[in-house]
Amino acid sequence: MQNFYEATVSREVYPQLTGTLDTQVCIIGAGLAGLCTALGLVERDVRDVVVLEGERIGFGASGRNGGFVFGGYSLDNADLLRTLGRDEARRLYRLTIDAVDLIRARIARYAIDCDIVDRGVMLANWFDDQSRLDRLRSLMKREFDVVWEPVATDALRSRLKTGRYHGGLFETNAFHFHPLKYVLGVAQAAVQGGARIFEQSPARTIERDGVSFVVRSPQGAVRARDVVFAGGAYARGVSPRIERAVLPIATYVIATEPLGARLAEAIDASHAVYDTRFAFDYYRPLQDTRILWGGRISVFNRDPNTIARLLRRDLVRVYPQLADVQIDYAWGGLMSYARHKMPQIGRNADGLWHAVAFGGHGIAPTTVAGETLAAALAESRPVPKSFTTFGLSRTFGLAGLAAAQLTYTAYQTRDTIAQGVKFHV
Repeated sequence: MQNFYEATVSREVYPQLTGTLDTQVCIIGAGLAGLCTALGLVERDVRDVVVLEGERIGFGASGRNGGFVFGGYSLDNADLLRTLGRDEARRLYRLTIDAVDLIRARIARYAIDCDIVDRGVMLANWFDDQSRLDRLRSLMKREFDVVWEPVATDALRSRLKTGRYHGGLFETNAFHFHPLKYVLGVAQAAVQGGARIFEQSPARTIERDGVSFVVRSPQGAVRARDVVFAGGAYARGVSPRIERAVLPIATYVIATEPLGARLAEAIDASHAVYDTRFAFDYYRPLQDTRILWGGRISVFNRDPNTIARLLRRDLVRVYPQLADVQIDYAWGGLMSYARHKMPQIGRNADGLWHAVAFGGHGIAPTTVAGETLAAALAESRPVPKSFTTFGLSRTFGLAGLAAAQLTYTAYQTRDTIAQGVKFHV
């Protein structure tokens, strides 16, 4: 089985780096963080930009994720508030809302054909406890001036035909799309603006050379005044100070066969859905009547057949009427997480800029990172101090991965106890 997104795109082939180039900004990583930085620079008339990608554009989390576009970070909004206080939490959250608007604008401006479905996102309540929704809705309205519309249980079940959910909250300023098509569209826009992208050109080392840096790749090198590290969970052995602050965590996604009229027997809605558990499912109907379904995190990057088996079980638990559907695609991928669950955006003691650790909530925050770093590099605008609160905290390698797995399992158990049913691992 392969990645649904890869199976449904037409790619331009970008060259491999050979020889030595001089540039103003070298960006390591052609995922959304790196490409949004490149496009942000181009839009600010900084066109002397080189992007190095070790694989293909969108190879990592940017081209494998669920395709949800909405506000917020991986860190819970209540925890963001407790950590930063009201004013700074509001400021950082607002950056993600602005990013959602910018993504829409770029899709229109650059005519990016990415299967956008601008119909909102539903947070469905897994627990028979209305207070969970009430507290969250009140928090978002009171502290962030964001209105999530309440949806009664009967109304929700008329669209999502399952007894698993007990009402929900609907976020209207949200949408879903084909993330890899969007990534490729951002890359094309950056190149049309003057940036240069090289695929199959992994960064191996970064060295100081006077006031510049030299980034070396197997067949060439780039000399740049500034370097942005945006390698995510797949870059290793390039910048230890940054990499040791990132945990590579796996997550899984499947896509069913096209369901035709059967889709409406389960999901009679066009919006995307996730639920209120810590270990939640997330899913959305696709334009060809498939269901794309994601969930679970793990330190193990499992094989496609195992992923298909695990996620089919999750799907059927919610929609038993789909027990006989075929799984056409199954894949996993690594996300980069920080211990504090916030993106790490800024400049380290080595003088390298970085944009990493977007966790499972990355499309808007990677756009925030791109705009933040592009404004810093092109306009000397300071990075918001609140991001430095969530700095390059060490994750302690294998011990950190073990702790992450134990934390996830503990939260799964907590969710199960709250629901009062047995959870099968």
